[in-house]
Amino acid sequence: MGLTSETTVYVMAAVAAVCVALLVWLWPRLARHGLWQVLGRLAAVGVTQVTIVAAFACWLNSSYQFFGSWSELFGNVDTAPVGVSQADAREGTGTVTGVSVKGALIQPAGDEQLRRVSGLPTGPAAVNGRVESVKVVGRRTGVVDPAFVYLPPQYFQKAYHRQRFPVIVALSGYPGSIFNLAQYLRVSQTAGELQKSGQMQPTIMVMIRPTIAPPRDTECVDVPGGPQTETFLAKDLPEALKSAYRVGHDASAWGVMGYSSGGSCALQLTMRNPHVYTTAGALSPDYEVKDDPTTGNLFGSGLDRVNRRNGHDLMWRLKHLPAPQVSVLVADSKHGERGYPQTLAFIKAVKAPMRVASILPDHGSHNFPTWVREMPATLKWMNQQLTFPQDVVPRHHKKPAHATVRASGPEPTETAATHR
Repeated sequence: MGLTSETTVYVMAAVAAVCVALLVWLWPRLARHGLWQVLGRLAAVGVTQVTIVAAFACWLNSSYQFFGSWSELFGNVDTAPVGVSQADAREGTGTVTGVSVKGALIQPAGDEQLRRVSGLPTGPAAVNGRVESVKVVGRRTGVVDPAFVYLPPQYFQKAYHRQRFPVIVALSGYPGSIFNLAQYLRVSQTAGELQKSGQMQPTIMVMIRPTIAPPRDTECVDVPGGPQTETFLAKDLPEALKSAYRVGHDASAWGVMGYSSGGSCALQLTMRNPHVYTTAGALSPDYEVKDDPTTGNLFGSGLDRVNRRNGHDLMWRLKHLPAPQVSVLVADSKHGERGYPQTLAFIKAVKAPMRVASILPDHGSHNFPTWVREMPATLKWMNQQLTFPQDVVPRHHKKPAHATVRASGPEPTETAATHR
């Protein structure tokens, strides 16, 4: 039984129920006076509590994917091979599932989580597209991270067999999981519907978690002497995807989005690495990275600590550093979310050549129903910033420095605002 499987959850729940029943049945016998009876009561209560907590923990882990396997739970994490896989002449075929190549940077993974996701494409891939379950191997960082990759129908069609596709990387919040992205945020399902209706150009969606050293929250930071999350997402991940799939080779074809801390990470990656990602979509993000009990010390010590912290403070960057030539979208609710004032301050601080758009609904919460509502407008806006086909259609048009995407209803619309 896998750690995240429903069978494990049901078995642990059954064990907990049996322990409760035994406790009730044995309690009259254990109620007598004497040392052994006292020890028996303590043992019975202790075992019952442990099984209840274990059952709850299994359910919580199955839902949020703190740990993906038993070996990961006990600290046995995969290490990356040192070999580098090169793309063949076709620049990736999309046939990752069922193929295991030693040293490859994208490797097939089990589909246990994928089978639990509803609404995924079925039937011929050239008609409905396909979602693959893979492992991304970080050549520089040694990280092995699970991912889901949605490939649009055009990827498998003969008319597009020489085309490279734009990519949007979707990041979960903390602790988060790729299952949350697929099942609750419905990344691939929403993208597929928008592409099928012609509201979005064919785009590859990559769902991945930024929590590369669970249970620690690294906030997409290269921790001195610790996990190198930024390097993994800004260097290892694009390199791995380019080695296995027909994805754009220029930054103009790459975007990154996320919710909560994943949205913060999307902004960080784009503003700090504009040569890798030129477009970001951030749903309910923060704009500054701080140490807390889940992160530990992210910035080390010594003279460089302040510089490292400032480098991940987006408001500080906008004030003291040249604005990067990127486009970002930020979403926050006026009522129901705490970050609305900070989002307004961020929008106001953005200056050319950087561009910003926003989704600012009147009401919402820091939860999936709000983010699902914001997803279609976010994906459509991001997709408009990305080039496809990359090698055929360059981008020469200019966009206004500030735009607002209003999300007052199920189908938000985008309107242009005047320059500051």
